[in-house]
This record gives sequence, C-alpha cells and structure tokens, in this order.
Amino acid sequence: MNVETLITGITQVVSAQGPGPRRGVAMSDVVCIENAALAIDQGRFVWVGRAEDWHGQAASVVDLGGRAVVPGLVDPHTHAVWAGDRLADFALRTSGSSYEEILAGGGGIRSTIGATQSATQEKLVALAFPRLLALMESGATVIEVKSGYGFTPSAEIKMLEAIRQLQAKLSVRLVPTLLIHIPPPEAHKRLSYLDQITSELIPEVANTALASAVDIFVDREAWQADEAERVLSCALLNGLAIKMHAEQFHSIGGLELALELGALSVDHLEVCRSDQYPQLAASNTLATLLPGVTLHLGIPSAPGRGLIDAGVAVAVGTDLNPGSSPLFSISAALALAVRLNGLSAEEALVAGTVNAAAALGLENAGRIEAGLPADFVVLKGRDWRELVYLLGSNPVEEVWIAGSKARTNAAQRMEGPK
Repeated sequence: MNVETLITGITQVVSAQGPGPRRGVAMSDVVCIENAALAIDQGRFVWVGRAEDWHGQAASVVDLGGRAVVPGLVDPHTHAVWAGDRLADFALRTSGSSYEEILAGGGGIRSTIGATQSATQEKLVALAFPRLLALMESGATVIEVKSGYGFTPSAEIKMLEAIRQLQAKLSVRLVPTLLIHIPPPEAHKRLSYLDQITSELIPEVANTALASAVDIFVDREAWQADEAERVLSCALLNGLAIKMHAEQFHSIGGLELALELGALSVDHLEVCRSDQYPQLAASNTLATLLPGVTLHLGIPSAPGRGLIDAGVAVAVGTDLNPGSSPLFSISAALALAVRLNGLSAEEALVAGTVNAAAALGLENAGRIEAGLPADFVVLKGRDWRELVYLLGSNPVEEVWIAGSKARTNAAQRMEGPK
C-alpha cells in the first residue's frame, strides 16, 4: 500500500468502531490499539493498526513522539454566534436572581438578541471566529452552531449567513442549525410570530440550505409543546431535521413531543425524570447533556448515569453561549460530564465522538476507521484518559482535520478571519 502520510509514535489509538449511536452499556465499548500507526491518503484513513503491522510505503512520515490519539471531537450544541455580553446577568445571578427571573424581566436571551440584531454580519463573524478557534483547539473537528439570537427572520438569516461565512474561513466542519429560541414578550404577538416563522423563515432557510436542522426551546418561559409541534412539523415538511431544548427547568411535554416527531436529539434534560428514561431508550433520539450549564448556573445536573443505565444513547456538548455556559472547550465539557453527570471515561469519549456525531445526523465523523475523514486529536500525554482527567489545562497537542494538521495556534487567532 502506498499512502501520502503515515502517523507513527502513537502510544494509543482509542476509538469506537462502526457507525453510531452507542446505547447503554455499549457506550463503554472502545478499542484501544497500543503502539499504533495511522495511514492517511486523500484526506481519509486508509489503514489503522499496530505500527509493527504496517508494511506499506508513505510519502511522508510524522512521528508524534509517544502521544495518545483519539477521534476528532464533535460539539453537537453551541450558540457561538452572538454580540454583546451577559455580565450584568452574571452579577444578578451571583446576587441571588435565577436564570428564569432574569429572562422574565427582559434580560438574559432578550438582551443578547438586542445586541445581535444591532451587529453587522461582518461583526458577528469577527466575534465568533476566535470562539470557534478555541473549540477547535480543545479538540473539536465538527461543531454545530445555532442561530436564535436574531429573533426576526432577517436577523436569523444574517446569523446563518455569518455561519456560512465562518465555514469558509475555518477547516473545522460547521453544522448550522436554525434555532427558534424564545417567543415575543407580548402574548398577543405569539401567533403572528409563529405564522412568520413557519410561512417565511423556515421555507427560506430550507430553500437556501442555510441550516440542516431546526431547534426550538420548550420550557415555561419559552415555547409550549403545542407551539413547538407547529414549528417542528413545518421543519420536517421542508426537509429539515429537528432538535429540541427540553427539560431544562420544567417538564412541560417537550421531551415527549420530540420523541413523537423523531428528533435527532433532545438537549439539556436537567429535570428529566426516571419514568422518562424508557421512552428515550426506546427511541432513535439522542440525549445531549450540557454540563457547562450545571457548572455556570448552579442547577442540578442532567441524570447521565441513569440515562445510560436505562439504555439511552447519550451525547455531550459545550452549549457555548454568553448566558448559561461560557465554556470554550469540548474536552472540558467531557471532563465535566464525568464529574457532574456520572459518565465513565469511555462513555464520555463515546458521548463526545460517535454519539455526538449521531446527534447531528452524521455517520462520517467521530471515529478513527478506514474510509472515514482523517479527523483526529493528538493529546499531550501518553494515556488517552488525560482527555477527561485534566482540569484547567488543555490536554490537546494537535488537531488534524482531513489528514492535515489544523492551524490552531496564536498566530491564526491574531490573524483573524479574512
């Protein structure tokens, strides 16, 4: 076999094998190849195994010097495009106000909507670029990015166009999602706003391929289940996948609706009850946990251990956003999932790779396997478990995307988007 690149000097290659998602006990099934090598050609893995078993020729050999390798990480839930900040909200929360109280009072998401609406598309791109670069430096090779801070159809389109512009500037793969975040503050405007979303915004997004899925936030201070059903049914009719923010603060029927409609994922689940676990386990829907929210807001953590033990397929994301999870590291999110949600190291790796890819409807990401894109993470240490062991220090040495080492250094951050 003749290949372009052979990667050697690998202490361990650790990955799930075969397309996902993994459920329940299968989330612990990862393959660890000691003293390994990776052969890459035309941006894809063509051979994976023990270095001593390689007998081909390579135009270039890269020696990693004794480091562990895991698949490129997948962040299945971010809000990386926004303007303004939420420092005032943070001050209110540290003084005793709850997230929901701040939102009901006109702060929170609504304050970010105002700042984002006022920003130009170019400004949004410039603000989001270093955030996405930070996620890539933490190991992400695929990142979902939601709109949702635009509110008006024109501002939502502006956000999605900013995501498309960012994709042209970064080697990391971006997966855009249209988020219908919160309703108008005036109750009498909810119906007309929904009319606009379903008759104008969703069809335009589908026709222009600006997003691959539609998400909606269902909770007491957000959308109700019947309203969400209208939005998500419209998305499905327009050929878009669906997702849902559900069971974050209150259980009001969002999870059940998401399962009924066949959502790719339900995300948050901090108040998910044990009687709901079997419904999730019997579905094809992923449960996406966001431990950064638990850490930042001080709310109960999603029951990761209980969900996995019940046979649910679990994914983990950062939920990077200015209000509830200013978390710029997917590797840190996995480390938090071990500590806050009760996942094992193996389960966290699966949750941040093959299962996170499945939560985005992707089968060609999150695994080190012949035939797949050569996306992988080189860790600083010799043992892959450092990925979820270290806190406050980035465990990632290098990120490779499509067979090339990504530019994740300070020089690119200083250079900025062009």
